[in-house]
Amino acid sequence: MTTSLITGANKGIGFETARQLVAAGHTVWLGSRDPERGRAAARELGARALVIDVTDDASVAAAVRTVEEAGTGLDVLVNNAGIEPRGEDGGPLPALDATADRLRTVFETNVLGPLRVTQAFLPLLRGSDSAAVINLSSGLGSLAGGGGSPYGYPSIEYPVSKTALNMLTVKLAAALPGIRVTAVDPGFTKTDLNRHAGTQTLEEGAAASVREALAGNEGETGTFVSAAGPVPW
Repeated sequence: MTTSLITGANKGIGFETARQLVAAGHTVWLGSRDPERGRAAARELGARALVIDVTDDASVAAAVRTVEEAGTGLDVLVNNAGIEPRGEDGGPLPALDATADRLRTVFETNVLGPLRVTQAFLPLLRGSDSAAVINLSSGLGSLAGGGGSPYGYPSIEYPVSKTALNMLTVKLAAALPGIRVTAVDPGFTKTDLNRHAGTQTLEEGAAASVREALAGNEGETGTFVSAAGPVPW
């Protein structure tokens, strides 16, 4: 049986990804910073709750020990956890309001989090015959404007973090032969992240992540894709 771990999965796209993978027969570790919310979400789906804060080394190390001790192994890692600063009205923040501290905070979750978690779980992933790492990116991270032009979106922090995550995906793909690493653009989906302003359902937003998770390491590595196909870098 395939085992998947999804970070930030107690709600939104992560939760929907977990739901679909459980339905497909995966053993799913549902990662969440909040133990109670994570346990409630896992119970609802028939998944395994896993406390993990992707910004905290000790939390990630404890999560690795939990999975190791359970003996499930790990085949698919979905780095789904992400944050985006928003204004009081729920809209994106003006570019010139960006601060180094705010950008640093976003990078800690959106870029360093996937690196930290991937590195920590590598021993388990290397034990799989069909290992894959899926990084939740965004069309706003595309320099070509794939999935939504970055030039029309005012905020700096989120798009810049996703562009960095795309490069991280490429570098990890090159460094990890035998493990397929992909960046996924879920599209503009109704989630708490955007105060439910998105135009897609959660099912639509999770489609690319689920497809990549079900494929395992079959297919090209180091790609940037959406449900519709390749996304320009």
